Amino acid sequence: MELHVRYEGDDDPEKCSARKLARFDLAELHRSARETPPGIVLNPFADRALSPADADHTALVALDCSWESAEKTAFELQGTPRALPFLVAANPVNYGQPFQLNTVEAFAGALCILGEREHAERLLSKFRWGHTFLELNEEPLARYAACADSEAVVKIQEEYLDAEPEATPAGSDPS
Repeated sequence: MELHVRYEGDDDPEKCSARKLARFDLAELHRSARETPPGIVLNPFADRALSPADADHTALVALDCSWESAEKTAFELQGTPRALPFLVAANPVNYGQPFQLNTVEAFAGALCILGEREHAERLLSKFRWGHTFLELNEEPLARYAACADSEAVVKIQEEYLDAEPEATPAGSDPS
């Protein structure tokens, strides 16, 4: 699975997981929407959740920008928009926060759901805290990966949301 990032460059370069992935040739950065190839676009505002039914695609696309500047219109990239289901961040900036994943966590979560766990582990191995993301999300990732479609993923996500009253589900406006 190819990994592409529409890179905004508006966050701290020292903490930017997309830049680190690019340095290791694990993802390709694109400075404009026009340059960014189509694929599964990881979009928290998408109407459908990512599921194993999406595994026939050859590319994942993420938008790397600050959560403070993330707007619905910024995610309008070519491709198939999909929201990641409930997952908890392990990165030092948003540790323990549901739906506040950085770029490498979004890619890793998506890859696990799509049946490419080894690829996800390879990405996360470049980060001191990377293994923690898989540990924190072991159960939901395994359950999502066993689903047939988006509807089944959403049903499982609802179980986690019922247990997390403060969580904002993927596909809904975080404001």
